[in-house]
Amino acid sequence: MSPASYLAAPPRVAVVNCSTLVTILSMWDWLDYGALIGGAITILAGLALLAVRVLQAWRSLKRLRRHVFRDLDRLAEKTDAALARIDSVSDTGELQQSLGSLRTSLARLALLREAFAEATSFTALIPRK
Repeated sequence: MSPASYLAAPPRVAVVNCSTLVTILSMWDWLDYGALIGGAITILAGLALLAVRVLQAWRSLKRLRRHVFRDLDRLAEKTDAALARIDSVSDTGELQQSLGSLRTSLARLALLREAFAEATSFTALIPRK
C-alpha cells in the first residue's frame, strides 16, 4: 500500500454516520404526527364510548319508568282486590247463619250419640251366645 492511497482511504475504525440533521428532524415530525393521530383516535373512541353509554342509560331510564308505572298500577289493582275481599269477609251475616245451623246440627248429633249410647248399653246386658 502506498502512502498516497493510505491517505485517500478512510480509516478502518471510522464509523459511517448516515443520520444527518434533516433525517432526525423529519423523524421527529412523523413521531409528532403519529402521536397526534393516536391521541385523536383515542379521543374519538372515548367520545363514541361515552355516546353509547349515554344512549344505554337513557334507554334504561325509559324502561325503568315504564316498568315502575306498570308495577304501581298492578299494585293498585291488587290493593283494590284485597280491599274488596276484606269487605266481603267483614260481612258476617251469612257466617252467623251458618254458625247457627252448625250449632243446631251439633246439638242433634249430641242427642243422637246419647240415644245410641243408651241403646248399646241396654244391649250390653243381653247375653250373647
